[in-house]
Amino acid sequence: MEFIINLQLFSEEKTEKATPKKVTDSREKGQVLQSKEVNSAFMLLGSFAAMSMFSSFMANSIRQLTLFVYQDYLNLDYFFSIRNIYRLMVISMYYIFIAVLPIAGVCFLIGLIASYMQVGFLFTTKTLTVKFSKLNPIEGFKRLFSMKALVELAKSFVKIIFIGYVVISYSEGQVDYILNTIGMDIETIIGTLQSVTIGIGYRAGTVLVFLAMLDYMYQKYDYNKNLKMSKQEIKEEYKQTEGNPQIKSKIKEKQRQISMRRMMQDVPKADVIITNPTHFAIAIQYDPHKFEAPKVVAKGQDLIAQQIRKIATENQVPLVENKPLARTLYDAVEVGEPVPPDLYQAVAEVLAYVYQINNKN
Repeated sequence: MEFIINLQLFSEEKTEKATPKKVTDSREKGQVLQSKEVNSAFMLLGSFAAMSMFSSFMANSIRQLTLFVYQDYLNLDYFFSIRNIYRLMVISMYYIFIAVLPIAGVCFLIGLIASYMQVGFLFTTKTLTVKFSKLNPIEGFKRLFSMKALVELAKSFVKIIFIGYVVISYSEGQVDYILNTIGMDIETIIGTLQSVTIGIGYRAGTVLVFLAMLDYMYQKYDYNKNLKMSKQEIKEEYKQTEGNPQIKSKIKEKQRQISMRRMMQDVPKADVIITNPTHFAIAIQYDPHKFEAPKVVAKGQDLIAQQIRKIATENQVPLVENKPLARTLYDAVEVGEPVPPDLYQAVAEVLAYVYQINNKN
């Protein structure tokens, strides 16, 4: 005799794709697929786009602040007094806030959209739980030289190289353009510097978006890899989700016993027991004030049928032999259900016969 044992069931190697339950549990813990590089790249592009679109609005705010400082504030007496310095701080913060508001608003909106596109709506407080293991210097040292840290270091080098190359290449071509503004008015110089700065920002942002897409694919690979499960974990999860087969079997057996006990308690309430006569027994109850049709209150086969007949005999419930009707009722009607219309006539004849016998007795 040969026994074939699958040793993979006892292996702790995580080779299986994560189950939906594992993904859901990880999501509730805040472990989601997300690339921070995607947020950073699109926020950078968005900030330079906002700078381009709202440049006049931002410049006007700075202009208003400059006029206030040189026309209003410096003409005040005792402008170094506490009151005037406080006023200068409040008004300066107001104009600076107005100037950066478009960029901040666009970055916030883009960050929100980018996070939602990657993660969806998620609210969890489990990420705020204090983990004292992170305070362990040995574990911190291990994380410092872990594979994840090395990957992040490599990503930083790649970003520096690519962005540096793009910025330097573009800036070299703009040197003559910038030098030609020497001797021009201040607005022309500022406009030129703004144009060059936005050009640098767009190119750097485009490079970052490309790198962010690569990082997202890596994060997806790493995320799925970390979620992988061993065959034993899947087996344990199945037991937790579906229940231990042995326990489920015992629960079902207990439910059958309770159902059987309840069914036997209803046998004395029956008006008649239709039998096979030995293999089947079906208890019929009919109360025209409660039921629209006769109802099966108990049924059984072989040993259960014998028990039904025994209880019926002890409680003086009539037994009527009708082999075809007993077999049909057993197959067609469940306990607690009414008799189907196509069997009304046959059951009515049996009940009429029982009522006739009871009247004679």
